[in-house]
Amino acid sequence: MFLTKRLSSKVLLQVILTVMVLPYLFPLVAMVQESLSGQGWGNYRAVWAVGVVPEFFRNSAIIAAGVIIIVYGLTMLASYGFSKLHIRGREIYFWMMLAALTLPEVVLLTPLFSTAIRLGLYNTYFSVILPLAALQIPFCVLLTRNFVNSIPDELFDAARVDGASAARIFWHIIVPLTRPIAAAIVILTLIGAWNDYLLPLVFLQTPGTETITLLPSFFVSEFSDDQTKVAASAVITAIPEIIAYLSLQRLFERGLTAGALK
Repeated sequence: MFLTKRLSSKVLLQVILTVMVLPYLFPLVAMVQESLSGQGWGNYRAVWAVGVVPEFFRNSAIIAAGVIIIVYGLTMLASYGFSKLHIRGREIYFWMMLAALTLPEVVLLTPLFSTAIRLGLYNTYFSVILPLAALQIPFCVLLTRNFVNSIPDELFDAARVDGASAARIFWHIIVPLTRPIAAAIVILTLIGAWNDYLLPLVFLQTPGTETITLLPSFFVSEFSDDQTKVAASAVITAIPEIIAYLSLQRLFERGLTAGALK
C-alpha cells in the first residue's frame, strides 16, 4: 500500500484525488438537483404514481439475479480451468473467449433476435438474461483468472495428494478463497444487467416483463419532454446499485486489487 508521511505530500495527494473524482461527481449532483427542481419531491411522487415502478423493479431484479447466478457459476468454473487445470490448448480457448470482448452489443441484435424468435424466448426474461450473461462472462473470467493465479499452487498439490478430486478442490478451495473477486463480479454484473437498456427495449414488449431502465420513457414523447421526471426516474433506478456497492465495498476493492499481486 502507498503511504505518505509528509504533510505536503498528503495535501497534494488529496488534491489530485479530489480533481479525479469531480468529473464523476458533477453528473450525479446535477441529476439529483434536476430531479428536485420544479415540483421538488412531487417529481418522485409523480414517477411512483405511474404505477409500474414496483413491477419494473421486480423484473429488473429477476433479470439481474439470473445474470449474476449464470456469470458467477460459469466464471468461477472457467477461471479454475484456465488457471489451475492442465487442459490442452487452454490458452487458445482463453484468447478466443476474450475475442468476444470486441463484439459490441448492437452488432449482435439481429442474430439474437432471430434466435429468440426461433426458440420461443421472445418477450421472456431469458431473451435478456442469456445474452447479458454471455456478454459479461469474458471480462469477468479475465479478472477472476488473475485472482486464481495468485493462489499458491502448493495448496492445490496438497489437496491432490490427500485424494481430493477437481470438483472437491473447486468447492473447498476456489469458492472460499475467491470471495473478494466474487463480490467484484456481483457488483460489476449487477451494474451491467441493471443498467442495460438496449436488450430489454428490443426483447421485452409488455409491462409485465419490462425493466426499470425503461421508466424514463414514460415522461418522454413526441410532444413532451419532462426532464425533471426523467431525472427522478434515474435516481430511483440507481438506488439498488448504490446499496449493493456500499454493502460489498470492502470485498469489491479487495477483489479488484488482489489479483494484481503474485
